[in-house]
Amino acid sequence: MSFENVILTDDLGLPSVMVRIPRFKWSDVYEGGEDSVFPAFIVGGKTVDCIYISKYLNVIEYDRAYSLPLRDPAHSVNYDEARAACARKGRGWHLLTNAEWMALAHWCRKNGILPHGNTKAGCDVRHPEEKGERLPVSFPNIPPEGRTLTGSGPASWTHDGTADGIYDLVGNVWDMVAGLRIVDGEIQIIPDNDSALNIDESAGSPYWRAVTPAGELVAPGGDTYKYDGERDGNDVKTSAIVPTGLRLNTKIEHRQYTGAERDGDYGYTCLPISQLGCADGLSAHPLLIKLGLYPPEGHESQELIFARNNGERMAIRGGSWYDGETAGMFHLYTRDSRRFIFPDIGFRCAFVEL
Repeated sequence: MSFENVILTDDLGLPSVMVRIPRFKWSDVYEGGEDSVFPAFIVGGKTVDCIYISKYLNVIEYDRAYSLPLRDPAHSVNYDEARAACARKGRGWHLLTNAEWMALAHWCRKNGILPHGNTKAGCDVRHPEEKGERLPVSFPNIPPEGRTLTGSGPASWTHDGTADGIYDLVGNVWDMVAGLRIVDGEIQIIPDNDSALNIDESAGSPYWRAVTPAGELVAPGGDTYKYDGERDGNDVKTSAIVPTGLRLNTKIEHRQYTGAERDGDYGYTCLPISQLGCADGLSAHPLLIKLGLYPPEGHESQELIFARNNGERMAIRGGSWYDGETAGMFHLYTRDSRRFIFPDIGFRCAFVEL
């Protein structure tokens, strides 16, 4: 599959460099997968021919998100601010969704491509000769940190290993993704790619759906998939790894943080996503594998899943400049709230013709 680069303009007539991703089926990217359209290409109940993904991590100008090369990627903005910057661009523009991210991740896996990137303060940890352009210290009032300018790395830092691909999905700064969150451990999603419609994704939105072991999408609560600890954590009020393990369950038996504060940003768990298992008698529905919430069969990597099973936790993907060998397309971070900001978390917009 070849990928077309296009220039799309927004409501102000300003350009973004986008990569066209043609529609494909689950069976095209996953051996034994059903012969159905991948969820990223189903928007509002309709099948679309393609989606357009920002070639570069975005910057914010005029309160809008733009995909432009050789820029310091936007960072230190929260989830709702990133969504708004994308939606302001006009009809069809939206924050990259988890369904769209996983379309890319499964395509890469199927085609044997492990994108490289800025995973060690400006270079690729496994290929230190591969470097991007570090943020110049001459930029006023911006510390250099470990970011590289968008698209400044070699072609191996794209999703298809060519200059036509999407840059910096792995490393540099994390990508926020819409349409996925964890609430008190429960996995909640926006069905298909309806997040591309910029529907309400606030904390109390009625559009969030939980997933049953039969793959049904239902109102949150009840016997639905949850990230459960393997044994209790602790009530220490510090943000630190609690070595309790993690598994899929339909109830929360073990919390990482056992104190009284439901939204406390304290204990969390991380482990290689390839090691994520299930409670006795439970298996992972294929929908969880599609959406990158459970490892594909035979998946072996050092990519991690981070989780807190208390409070509302939004999702980011891919890793940053200091994630080293754990960064990758299946790297999943559901540790922090929608208000959380950090210099290693950014985002990119996507577009669908509606």
